[in-house]
Amino acid sequence: MAHPPVTVVKVAAPIEVAIRDSEPRDLPEIHRIYTFAVENGTGSFEESPPTLDDMAARRQTVLDRALPFLVAEYRGNVVGYAYAGPFRPRSAYRYTLEDSVYVAPEVRGLGTGRALLRELVARCSALGYRQMIAVIGDSANTASINAHAATGFAHIGTLKQVGLKFGQWLDSVYMQRALGNDEPDACP
Repeated sequence: MAHPPVTVVKVAAPIEVAIRDSEPRDLPEIHRIYTFAVENGTGSFEESPPTLDDMAARRQTVLDRALPFLVAEYRGNVVGYAYAGPFRPRSAYRYTLEDSVYVAPEVRGLGTGRALLRELVARCSALGYRQMIAVIGDSANTASINAHAATGFAHIGTLKQVGLKFGQWLDSVYMQRALGNDEPDACP
């Protein structure tokens, strides 16, 4: 199923974002957003931000798998991004993806993450994937937990105190939702 190059979504008054496929020119803003998340938050368990070249390589790995790597634009500026990657490397997991969503601090709480996640789910469903897993850093990360819940994800478990960042032990919250055809016996 073909997707329009740009989906315009009203997320919260007065903000309206355009969601589109990422392009190489977006990498500096993607890097800025992720660097802020790594250095200031517990949503990512990375402790040192990757380089711009590392981010470019990560994006290319996603694209090489023909998976979506999206950005949200507001007034011509990238204010968030989302992508899907394999949940686990073993072949039996090949129809299950893990999502990643990051939003610039200046637009947090306005629905940009939810809009990105909805589009990501739609695109991955259209590609024939069956399940999407969210691995959310820090059980206190209610913004991400709520965005996933609002997008149809259910809480399936919490790994207690599995990450150490900023001198504190952090949980990982697991959430899951079905994609596309979720009939239990329907196999490709």
